[in-house]
Amino acid sequence: MSLIERSTPREVNFSININPYAAGSVLAEFGNTKVHITASIEDNVPRWMKGSGKGWVTAEYSMLPSSTHTRSRRERSKIGGRTQEIQRLIGRSLRAVVDLEKLGERMITLDCDVMVADGGTRTTSISGSFIALELAIQSLLASGDLKESPIIEPLAAISCGINKEGKIIADLNYEEDSSCDTDMNIVMTESGKFIEVQGTAEGQAFSREQMDALMDCATESLKIVFAKQKETLGQ
Repeated sequence: MSLIERSTPREVNFSININPYAAGSVLAEFGNTKVHITASIEDNVPRWMKGSGKGWVTAEYSMLPSSTHTRSRRERSKIGGRTQEIQRLIGRSLRAVVDLEKLGERMITLDCDVMVADGGTRTTSISGSFIALELAIQSLLASGDLKESPIIEPLAAISCGINKEGKIIADLNYEEDSSCDTDMNIVMTESGKFIEVQGTAEGQAFSREQMDALMDCATESLKIVFAKQKETLGQ
């Protein structure tokens, strides 16, 4: 008997070119979760990378005050630990599919602003950021600043969890996430390679069989996300 109860994500939608001033922009929606993402290009790199011939891809993440049921204060002078962890995850996930030497000494920053948080904000940010990054790269190719794309292959992310009945579900909303015994975030390339796996047993410990089923669930779910990314980009 299969442990997987739901292997399809919530309704996925990517609306591109919503910001005329950004090199790439997208509104990423997974169910009710909505993240506004922009890509900005600078002909500069962090000080420690100058002269290396390599570029850099980084990310910033924030939750708008009205993104949750109760208003949260903006993070101004001090960024919280959760925010730092998520934006580092987004940045290193994207760098894993970019040839930084081909990018040249320039930096692309992805700004992810959560408009509505109903679970999976970090995975929605990653899946949407890839599209914004691809659009930014396309602009560099169109202008002649790049001769070939530095993107190695697409990537996307999804959350999966184990509910109280021991069944595995994909793309958890807030209510499902809050009640699950296990929550796992999986970042994967289109060829099926894993970039990051974050899994925690918040209730009962999970078995090796359940862990394998979580990975299978994510793989099936992400096929739909990759197809949606390609459709959005016209590929």
